Amino acid sequence: MPTLRSHVLGDWHTSTAEGRPLHDAVTGEEIARISSDGVDFAGALQYGRTVGGPALRELTFHQRAALLKALGGHLREHRDELYAVSAQTGATLGDSKFDVDGGIGVLLAYASKAKRELPNDTVYVEGAVEPLGRGGTFLGQHVCTPLHGVAVQVNAFNFPVWGPLEKFAPAFLAGVPSIVKPASPTAFLTAKLTELIVGSGLLPDGAWQFVAGSVGDLFDHLTGQDLVSFTGSASTAQTLRAHPAIVRNAVRFSAEADSLNLSALGPDAVPGTDEFDLFVKGLTTEMTVKAGQKCTAIRRAFVPAEQVDAVVEAVSARLAKVTVGNPGTDGVRMGALASLEQREEVRRSVKALADAGRIVFGDPDTVDVVDADADRGAFVSPILLVGDPERAEPHEVEAFGPVSTILPYSSTAQLIDYAARGQGSLAGSIVTADTAWAREVVLGVAPWHGRLLVLNARDAKESTGHGSPMPQLVHGGPGRAGGGEEMGGIRGVLHHMQRTAIQGDPDTLAAITGRWVAGAERRETDVHPFRKHLEELRPGDTIVAGPRTVSQEDVEHFAEFTGDTFYAHMDAEAAAANPLFGERVAHGYLIVSLAAGLFVDPDPGPVLANFGVDNLRFLTPVKFGDALTVTLTCKQLTPRDSAGYGEVRWDADVTRQDGESVARYDVLTLVAKQESPGTDRTTDVDGG
Repeated sequence: MPTLRSHVLGDWHTSTAEGRPLHDAVTGEEIARISSDGVDFAGALQYGRTVGGPALRELTFHQRAALLKALGGHLREHRDELYAVSAQTGATLGDSKFDVDGGIGVLLAYASKAKRELPNDTVYVEGAVEPLGRGGTFLGQHVCTPLHGVAVQVNAFNFPVWGPLEKFAPAFLAGVPSIVKPASPTAFLTAKLTELIVGSGLLPDGAWQFVAGSVGDLFDHLTGQDLVSFTGSASTAQTLRAHPAIVRNAVRFSAEADSLNLSALGPDAVPGTDEFDLFVKGLTTEMTVKAGQKCTAIRRAFVPAEQVDAVVEAVSARLAKVTVGNPGTDGVRMGALASLEQREEVRRSVKALADAGRIVFGDPDTVDVVDADADRGAFVSPILLVGDPERAEPHEVEAFGPVSTILPYSSTAQLIDYAARGQGSLAGSIVTADTAWAREVVLGVAPWHGRLLVLNARDAKESTGHGSPMPQLVHGGPGRAGGGEEMGGIRGVLHHMQRTAIQGDPDTLAAITGRWVAGAERRETDVHPFRKHLEELRPGDTIVAGPRTVSQEDVEHFAEFTGDTFYAHMDAEAAAANPLFGERVAHGYLIVSLAAGLFVDPDPGPVLANFGVDNLRFLTPVKFGDALTVTLTCKQLTPRDSAGYGEVRWDADVTRQDGESVARYDVLTLVAKQESPGTDRTTDVDGG
């Protein structure tokens, strides 16, 4: 029987040890063995630090994003190969797509977000410049740089593709290489994923290493520059979190552990309403997708006491239509659990839950299966219980399979109290059309939840459902759920970076961050900045234009032309009574328009478009007779590697005759690169 290969130190490694057998979850047949015996774990960490890390840190965020996009495209072309192997984990085709396509989707989503939200640079500048002195010569700025270590990920068995990819994408974007260690029962699917990734040749050496089997002494060699991201049981998370090397070196440790996720049916969602049907459908789906083996699946279904019988009847009717069996057989809607061991664990948990309630659908010990052997395969029936919410078991026992418990509540306060007894969850859903009730429940249960979905007829068509973590949003939860946090858009990237406060003078900060800051040197040149191509511009390039006197006629013409006849501009008596102005003043947007008229070069040139204004503030009223001058300074350059142009952010400072600023804002433009082979001027604006 073949032994799964690890991929470490830039090469494949096959253990010579006998290894642990891995079985097809459907047939029970042995399909591979797994062992990490002989893997040089210290060497693998060092290889990531000295080979993978430097290679990634040489790339900009946008270059890493391009590789993620290419990798997502490559894996998408090989999805059928992953689906075929996924079937051996007990997954239906729908389950496999949930895992495989979900993981690929994370890669593509992060690639897209990085192009939009991260600079085409190797350093991330976070937040605004902080003035630390009155004279403007001493400033502070936070910057984020990649850790010089390795992101070690230890994954659970239920998502052998999505799990590794959701951890890998933000680490890779941050410039940190990964060591991927999957749970053994389904490691053969992650091994196939690794073969495809390594075979693509897209990633720098050392960016992705894979360990098939135990972690050996890997944790002994962790340093303060490394990170650990764990998904699995709370007991294992507690053991790993207390590892001497993690404690000694303050290794960043993120855990996603047990989670008794809830779904709450609102009092308004009575039978016959869309919301009642959505609740029933959602609960059934969460019980049966991946055979309930989802860290976000609904374990506690809170229902108004008077609706319990109706919910039991409706959910049972849907569950009765769920065919269990060989996932490759037409008509089968739920496959097997990942292993026979997992089936026994689910049965033990159901027994504990049944002691605190009653089973109203299914039998944990018997199940009718299609085209499979119910004894050899890890099959179990969907199990629906009605429990006593005053008992501890429904809030403490997680049956990690197609199992959910309906729990009655009689008031909103009681529901919130019961929700908190779960001691922390990854996800919850509140199904209601009553916005006031939704607010009360969301704010009541939010401290115990990482993510909450409010589901109703208004958002149902677009909703991704209770159990789908989104790469744009945080995935993790407090307390029992592990206290960790994954994804969350750019937050997930920053988890892998060190935030450092830099103090210095404006010119030094500008040199460090690669962007001009107020007080740094400005350079006025003979060539108008709008006549320069992207490669010719430098932060600090400046044009000073004006003055332009604002007249009463300007204000009245602008008011008539735009329809903005607000009294402060047009009514002298009312404006005089305004404590902020005391007399008629110019429109703020007139000031911005006049400033543009001063600094814009009208002839065709490298500036292709103005696509926005950020951080606009009107600081001082402009009165009739005031003379305006604008100072426009190149602030930040963001090349787009795949386009014939890049983004340029300009600092605009509009001052009046006494030198006081009346308006400040950032002007955003698209500026052409110098013509070169392969330049594509048709690339879409969002860089996609």
